[in-house]
Amino acid sequence: MFSIEYFIIAVFCKIDELLKEITVEHGVRAKGFAPALSDSEVMTMEIVAEYRGIETDIGIWQYFREHWQAWFPALKSRTTFVRQAANLWQYKAILQQKLAEQLGALDDDVHLIDGVPIPLCYLCRSSRCRSFEDIADYGYCAAKDMHYYGFHGHVLISGSGVITQFALTPANGNERETLWDLVSNIHGFLIGDKGYLSQPLKQDLQTFAVDLQTSLRSNMHDSRPRWWVRLIVKVRRLIETVIAQLVARFHLDKVWARDIWHLSSRLNRKILAHTLCFWLNRHSLHPLQFESLVVS
Repeated sequence: MFSIEYFIIAVFCKIDELLKEITVEHGVRAKGFAPALSDSEVMTMEIVAEYRGIETDIGIWQYFREHWQAWFPALKSRTTFVRQAANLWQYKAILQQKLAEQLGALDDDVHLIDGVPIPLCYLCRSSRCRSFEDIADYGYCAAKDMHYYGFHGHVLISGSGVITQFALTPANGNERETLWDLVSNIHGFLIGDKGYLSQPLKQDLQTFAVDLQTSLRSNMHDSRPRWWVRLIVKVRRLIETVIAQLVARFHLDKVWARDIWHLSSRLNRKILAHTLCFWLNRHSLHPLQFESLVVS
């Protein structure tokens, strides 16, 4: 659909448009000189690199120094680039929400929620891990039958596949409690896995016009029509696709950071990159098929 050149241009134009919109009254910096490399350029570089599977800050810097220096002539030292990118962590989240709104994701009548393990390390190395000691913890991923030390990501998407919310908790974080931080702006059906199975939670959510639907355990009687249960299972595959993309293409499950500042920046840019790719591909019959978004 796009050549790599047009892809870079399209990403920059949309990022620059959104950034100007949200900073019209309050700039990114209250004082001091503007950086030589614009904030729109920095986020463009991050998103393009994320799409191409380049996940580290040094990798992004090296890629653009080697291949696109003429397009980004103000790109100088790696340290300056990494610091500027990390300082934009909050704006990446705001831009992602703006994109989700423009795509109509918050108005969708169907949403899906699921989790993704984000390990710092596995149990064999956990005793030697000193990163994020105050916020990381031990957890278990049933889908992978895996014990690990680190975080748990909570992903909420619309029925079309747009990410509407993301939250990060310790690996042992309670999914049901975190759910309340994600559903404040949605309505309609919310489809989750068995981890969200709770009659009191379902009743509480109904007071906020959210109808929680989950699969039941094998020893529980399901009074719902079979066609409805099959439909729930089928629709849930959408969020499995989104999470698979976040892990395989955008490496969401890799931390590569030593403080919450850089980690927040990394996670936010991955969520933003996924949403922007969806936006660029929105007129396609299959907007989540990112492989054909950029032609070689």
